[in-house]
Amino acid sequence: MIKNLLLFVLLTLSALAASAQTAEPAVPAAAQAVPLDPVAATRAWIDTLPAAQRAKTDAYFEGGYWIRLWSALIGVGSAWLLLASGLSRKLREGAERLTTRRALRVLLYALGFLLALTLLGLPWQVYTEYFREHQYGLSNQGFGDWAGESLIGLGLTLLLGAPALLGIYAVIDAAPRTWWLWGAAVTIAFAAFGSLIYPPFIAPLFNDYKPVSNPEVRDEVLSLARAHGVPADEVYEFNASKQHSRISANVAGLGGTMRIALNDNLLNRSSRGEIRMVMAHEIGHYVLNHAWKGLVFVGLIFLAMFAFARRAFAWAHARWGARWGVRDVADPAGLPILVAAFTVFQLLATPVNNTLTRTQEIEADQFGLAVGREPDAEAAVILKLGEYRKMEPGPIEEFVFYTHPSGWRRIENAMRWKAEQQRAGAR
Repeated sequence: MIKNLLLFVLLTLSALAASAQTAEPAVPAAAQAVPLDPVAATRAWIDTLPAAQRAKTDAYFEGGYWIRLWSALIGVGSAWLLLASGLSRKLREGAERLTTRRALRVLLYALGFLLALTLLGLPWQVYTEYFREHQYGLSNQGFGDWAGESLIGLGLTLLLGAPALLGIYAVIDAAPRTWWLWGAAVTIAFAAFGSLIYPPFIAPLFNDYKPVSNPEVRDEVLSLARAHGVPADEVYEFNASKQHSRISANVAGLGGTMRIALNDNLLNRSSRGEIRMVMAHEIGHYVLNHAWKGLVFVGLIFLAMFAFARRAFAWAHARWGARWGVRDVADPAGLPILVAAFTVFQLLATPVNNTLTRTQEIEADQFGLAVGREPDAEAAVILKLGEYRKMEPGPIEEFVFYTHPSGWRRIENAMRWKAEQQRAGAR
């Protein structure tokens, strides 16, 4: 949960997906009609997906709804186990025996707590991130490679999570009445810091980055970036194919650490037109200031989350604090209560969080169409995303669970744009 909070901004800035050096996509007849019927064209594009593939994708994506719920329940259950077993109290007491310095006590407890929480959730992590991905044919990794990356992730959780918790408890000590306000501020600062260091320091721990080898792709992307004020003088590619076959690209980072990167699946599986559409979309995120707007939104979410946690802690401590050996909110042994509250809040806030990112993705799609002007390439990209995203959800399903617009909605948007261009050209 702590790792998820620190990387939340990164998740809200993560990329769409797209194209490479294959032939331009075959356009269905209904999508070539003049005048164009956007609904019929959308139906024609989606019907190019094999029924078996769609059924498999739907099962995978719908299963993710339950994964989200069970992950939250396991997180809350793990926090309860640490409290009820007395392990949280023992971790605090062990830290108190080792040092008299408050900061070191908190840091030692945080390291032990994060490690314990990771170990308790490890079986679930192995299932959801390794076995289930292989079950649906969405992973290229052997178990050893996956385990190695998971260890790197654990190291990052300890390296970033422990100082973040130290900062939170420092503000609790300094402002016991308004700690939840300052705790949210500390969390926002660490989230921004994570976004800042991600491109140059974190991403290379998992993939190899190098300048794009195809000079035509490089020049085209840089030209598009320069035309819209993106301060980039290089375009990178990274070897995501060692992990999976999904296509993606991103304009990641904040300020001076911003970097344009395309994964090798995108370069190898998609056409030049699809690449242009993907990069136009990603540059749209930059031009529309989605990173900074997202940071403001995340800040408001964190503020509400800490306010919720403040009340939840007071309620739980009044009932079970003595039994668990938790003294007060400044006691690190009470951290599992806060983490459980954070987990519950984030689960309940799923529709709100998803609506933010989905709205930004819609805006970036519109920008991408206006700049890239290749709606059929856009449709072809969205079909590739249909390998792991359900294409036609119900409206409530899309509102609650989708971080991006559904495949149907995105293709229909592209086809409506195309129809409007036809009408404009006929005038």
